[in-house]
Parts: sequence; structure tokens; C-alpha cells
Amino acid sequence: MSDSTKFLVIEDKKQRRKDWYTLILSGVLLGASFPPSPLPFLAFLAFVPYFSVIEKRNGLGSINRATYLFALVFNIITLYWVGSWTEEADPFLKISGVVLVFFNPLLFLIPSTLYHIARKYTGRKYAIWFLPLFYAGYEYLYTITEFRFPWLVIGNGQAYFNTYIQIADIIGAHGITILVLLTNIFLYFALKQFYNGGKYLRQVVYASLIFAVPLLYGVAKGYPVKTLPGFRAGIVQPDMNPWNKWETGNLEKQLEDYLSLSDSCIADGADLVVWPETALPVYLLSGRYENIVEKIHAFVDSTGVPVLTGMPHANIYRNRESAPWDAKPIKGGDEAYTSYNSILLFEPGTNEVERYGKIMLVPYGEKVPYVESLPWLGDLLKWEVGISSWNTGRDTVVFETKINEQNINIGGVICIESIYPDFTAQFVGKGANVLAVVTNDSWYGYSSGPFQHKAISILRAIENRRYLIRCANGGVSCIISPSGEIEEETELFTRTYLTGMVYPNNELTFYSRFPLLIPGLSTVTIVFFAILGLLKKIRKILYKK
Repeated sequence: MSDSTKFLVIEDKKQRRKDWYTLILSGVLLGASFPPSPLPFLAFLAFVPYFSVIEKRNGLGSINRATYLFALVFNIITLYWVGSWTEEADPFLKISGVVLVFFNPLLFLIPSTLYHIARKYTGRKYAIWFLPLFYAGYEYLYTITEFRFPWLVIGNGQAYFNTYIQIADIIGAHGITILVLLTNIFLYFALKQFYNGGKYLRQVVYASLIFAVPLLYGVAKGYPVKTLPGFRAGIVQPDMNPWNKWETGNLEKQLEDYLSLSDSCIADGADLVVWPETALPVYLLSGRYENIVEKIHAFVDSTGVPVLTGMPHANIYRNRESAPWDAKPIKGGDEAYTSYNSILLFEPGTNEVERYGKIMLVPYGEKVPYVESLPWLGDLLKWEVGISSWNTGRDTVVFETKINEQNINIGGVICIESIYPDFTAQFVGKGANVLAVVTNDSWYGYSSGPFQHKAISILRAIENRRYLIRCANGGVSCIISPSGEIEEETELFTRTYLTGMVYPNNELTFYSRFPLLIPGLSTVTIVFFAILGLLKKIRKILYKK
């Protein structure tokens, strides 16, 4: 090997190492911008180092390798908690956590691949401007697959930047993703011009404007007027161990805890009481727990206060042939059943119980993807706690109740459903004037997970300008105002309750009316460039032949 060749090899290694450090820096900055970190502004420059690497690279493989490293660091920082890693954690959950951390970064290759295609048609100078739409479109398309886990929407990282995210009532979380990336692009070109001795002031001005406009909107918007009379909501946080509560021997004791904490809420003036996800670990309305059901009815009848609760629910079908297509057979007979992670509403003066079955299930945790087509996967992949085979709910349900002679319409979502912006907006579009989230984040210990999940609900409240009641088994439970302020809040892993005022709002925001406007535009852009890339491949194949 000649001296000149050795020199080039050494220089190439140095450049690769420099690129690795640069990409790691980008991943760290973006990860550090997400809750519970109080540094959301880091996201506005986190992509700048990443852009400096991929713009110099030519091949798709080279661009995607760089993207994967950047995304891997980001995912490790933000999603490390998914495996739980607590002493009692299910081994399957730990394995899933590891797989997710390494698989999820692969999805970031979708925007980078589209960027590479766009470069073929628009050139380096213009292709980068499509990246904000590529990211927003990928974030949305991820939500409609069976493998969905769209936790890392870039806009979610701004949940603590309250003034900035007020504009979510127009553009939603995906729109904030676009603004964050646009700011990064202008800053990137400003730094590039600065290092090359060019004019960079214009790019700085544009970046500042994109950053400033949402801030000005947030300041001007202020707090929404509370147009309807309010009521006091009570939240029960029992802090039950999620791993052993599925042993049904202590069912009476569990109910006693809920009723005791509910009494405390009512003594504090609560007009509505909310219990968390899967409050009792049984199919309560299956006919086997009539004594428990009667006690809950007796409680709401005697107090005059409705109870909204997360609860497992099952429908039994005596004949498999008349059962729905997704019903599961009961061994040893001709019966079948469907089971749902549900919300139930118990109201005073009636034995009727309204029900909603969870629609957006956690992949693997609550439902194995495509298990209807491949039933054997359900037996292969199952949590030890036995909750990995829920059926998918049929339709969104708005719970209607009357409190203080006022009609209250509650859009109740369960756990991970609260991370889907357009899905939550469906409840508001159906008339919900209050939102409620019932959840159980106790699986993940004292990690970033519970705090991130709570922070995402801030965006749902702002997007729809609705009060949001968040009830979590072990915390964090809270009441969030339509402007994203936490008005009441519990500590994590404490047995407690809280009450707070909630003011219904019937007005629809622009986002509530058109939640798919920005995702739709972004998706059309993705499809356009995907078709261009496919046609180019076809032409290349035909040319070779």
C-alpha cells in the first residue's frame, strides 16, 4: 500500500469516527429534550449535527447507517424503561423492551430513505426541506399498523414547553414535529454558511421566526374561558402491585380499598369518581361476581355519584358459529368468548352499565399482531400475568352522564390510547366535553415511562381544549387544564386520592375538526416520493433487461 493510500485510509477512519461522535451527539440532544428532562428546547438544534453528516453522504446504505446510530442513541435514552427491569418484571416484558430499543430505530430509516429518493429528483439543496413532512408522515403511518408504538413523536418532546405548544390546538403534535425540524434545518444552513464564510443572517432570522410565532400565539391565546359550570372530579389512586393483583383471592379487599378512597373523594366534594385501568382483575360483568357488582351499584346509589372505572370485560357466546369472527374458543366445549380492556360507567339509579372496549392495544403486551390470522402466536407470546390476548374494541364511546343537572360527556381512553392524537380527537368530535385517561404505569417502576406518559396527555388537553382527568393505578394521577397546566397531581407510588374542579367545554378547536390535515398532507408527500423511487427502480430493471 502506497503512502498516499495509507493517508487516505487513515483520514477516512478519522472522518468516520468524527461522524460517529456527531451522530451520538444528535441522539443525546434529542433524547435529553424529552420528558422527564426539563430541557425541551434542545430539540430545536438536536438534528443539526445529524444533518451535517447525512448531507455529505451519497449512498442510501451510508445515510441509513448514520440514521440508525443517531436513532439508536435517542431510543436508548427515551425508551430504556419499556423492559420494566423491576425485580418482579415478566421475562417476556424484558425481552420485548430490548427488542423495541433496537427495532424502533429502524423506523427512522423511513424518513432518511425518502430523503435519499428526494435527493435524486430535487438535489441536495432542496431535498432536506421535505424531511419535516417525511417525519410527520412516518409518525402518523406508524399509528395505523399492527406493530404501532408511536411514543417518540418529535412533538411529544415539547410537552413541558407550555407556551410553545399552545399552537397544538391548530396543528397538533405532528405539526409541532414539523416546526421543530424546520427550525433545525434553518439553523443547520446558518451554521454551514457561517463556517464557509457565507451570509447566514437570513437563515438565523427564519429560524427565529419559526420559533417565535408559536410562542407569540401561546402568549396571545392565554387561558380558554371556562364557558360551562364546573364539577369536582375525584381520582382514586390505590397503588396496587400490578404483578400480583391478578391473584383474585383478595378481590373483596381490593374493592374495599377503592370504596374507602372513593368515600374520601366524596367527602371532599367529588361529583364524579374515577378508578384506574383494570381496577379489579376480573371480568366483572360476566355473571360470576354479582356480589361485587351489587356493592358498586349500592355505593353509587347511596352517594348519588357516578363511578367511571377501567375494568376487564368479556362476552360469552354459547355457540361458536354464532360468535363474532374474532371470538376465542373456550377449551372443552362449544363456547367462545371475546375479552376487552374496558371502561365501565356505573350511574346512580340504574343497573345499566355503559361500556367501552379499548381499540388501540399495545402490540405484544395486550395483543399479538396478526394473531387472528396466526392463532398459534397467541400461545407462543403471552405474559405470565395473562393479559396479552385482549380483543380489539369495536367503536369509540362517549359516556353520557348528568352532574349537577348538567349533561357531561366524557371521552374515556385507556392507557396507551392517549398517545394517539387523532384517535383522542375522535371522542371530542363525537361530543366529549371532558377527557379521561385511565391507566396503569406501575409496571415500569420509578423510570421515565410514567412521566413521559403523563406529559403526552398535556398535548391531548391542548389540542382539543378539554379538561383531562388522568387516573393511574400507582401515579402519576392529575387533572390537566385545557391550556396544559397541571392543576392537581399525585406523587408516584402512593396510595392516595385527589379532587379538583373540571370545566366542560363544547367548542371544537381547529385541530379537533381536522385532526388528519397535517398527517394527510405528510402522507401524500411520502406516497409521491415513494412512487417516484419505485418507478426509478422499475426503469432501472427494464433498462438492464
